Amino acid sequence: MQVSRREFVRLAAAASAAAIVPAARPRPAGAAAQSAPDPWQTATEILARVKAPVFPAREFPITQFGAKPDGATSSREAIRSAIAACRRAGGGRVVIPQGRFLTGAVHLESGVNLHLADGATLAFDRDPRAYLPVVFTRFEGTELMNYSPFIYAFEAENIAITGRGTLDGQADAQHWWDWTRRHAADRTRLVDMGANGVAVADRVFGDGHFIRPNFIQPYRSRNVLIEGVTVVNSPMWELHPCLCTNVTIRDVTIRSHGPNNDGCDPESCKDVLIERCSFDTGDDCIAIKSGRNNDGRRVNVPVENIVIRDCEMKDGHGGVTVGSEISGGARYIFAENCRMDSPQLDRALRFKNNAVRGGLVEHVYMRDVTVGEVAGAIVDADFFYEEGEAGTFLPVLRDVEVRNVRSRKSRTALRLRGYARSPVTDIRVVDCVFDGVAEPDVLEGVRDIVLTNVRVNGEIRNARISR
Repeated sequence: MQVSRREFVRLAAAASAAAIVPAARPRPAGAAAQSAPDPWQTATEILARVKAPVFPAREFPITQFGAKPDGATSSREAIRSAIAACRRAGGGRVVIPQGRFLTGAVHLESGVNLHLADGATLAFDRDPRAYLPVVFTRFEGTELMNYSPFIYAFEAENIAITGRGTLDGQADAQHWWDWTRRHAADRTRLVDMGANGVAVADRVFGDGHFIRPNFIQPYRSRNVLIEGVTVVNSPMWELHPCLCTNVTIRDVTIRSHGPNNDGCDPESCKDVLIERCSFDTGDDCIAIKSGRNNDGRRVNVPVENIVIRDCEMKDGHGGVTVGSEISGGARYIFAENCRMDSPQLDRALRFKNNAVRGGLVEHVYMRDVTVGEVAGAIVDADFFYEEGEAGTFLPVLRDVEVRNVRSRKSRTALRLRGYARSPVTDIRVVDCVFDGVAEPDVLEGVRDIVLTNVRVNGEIRNARISR
């Protein structure tokens, strides 16, 4: 169904206003208490709920709608027509066949699987006008009307991006990434709008402004699958499911080294599986988020029930990161059987927050992770990120367990920096081996940090630390 821009803004803003009422936050079904011996039972329950959508056996090749594989002629309208035909038929696959196809914004609809065949490349136009009109979106945790993400869905159900093809954002130092030198005034204005409660419908950016779009963003959608594709050269965050439920991200390869090029950012989502993915990024490989400052507290939806397994992290600021836009809170995060290794990977498990953003982060578990080399700490928690302690929304981090993590080289094993008035609490490190550690741990504003059978540079440590 096509609606006018005015009507779209009205509907989106109304939906956002409805989200102000906080939803009840029960523990995941059947979740064990914090003192239970095996918190990973909760991960098993999450995995039992996460189901990839299934699509009818119908195919809609975009070449049948006029698309040309020359890499120069825009296929945007052909893709739009194929998606509309697929929806009208009751769902199926919109197929990008072998070849290089140029497009602008692609908007998925319910029941549509955008499938990239072997040898297919969907290249995204470098002209920002190809991502207009503006849509309801989030930028770094604040809602606004902005350029469309390259692939976008709004309040859709049963959607997918699959196949062995490539999604090429065509971003580089002269296209999109250069906006980091021009966006300061827009970012400040947007954050101020969020702080002052300006209606989202009135936070209109897009043409004439320099707020970069994300690459792939399903927004308020259910039953989402992203599988098999390779994503390169993104303007900023690559995979950004936001306010979604039941999300599967599997066998995806991310290679993009621009500024703010996070690999995968599930934000205010519930029941998410990220598995067998490869991340080589210019920022955090996986960054788990839930909104920024007052705007995150207004929407007030945590990110919860995330399982990460069998992934590979190469370059990046953090392998698995929680924050910094985490004002809505985060809980029940599980990461296992991952491999992390690069002198350009800064940390393995990272938490970043401050007293302006705030948020409760709890029940985070990592096990059976192999780290070749990181430039900084294996476990890093920093409450002084950016704005620091000069705020009234104290961050809380508690109940984190790191078990059977082995690393070959790092600057430190632990770097934990909380506040005296709000310490980092209940961090347990069990059966870990950290070799090649160059410097002592940094422990400031912590309480109940427990090391059990931890070997650092060959020395066994068993300790309970509060300072």
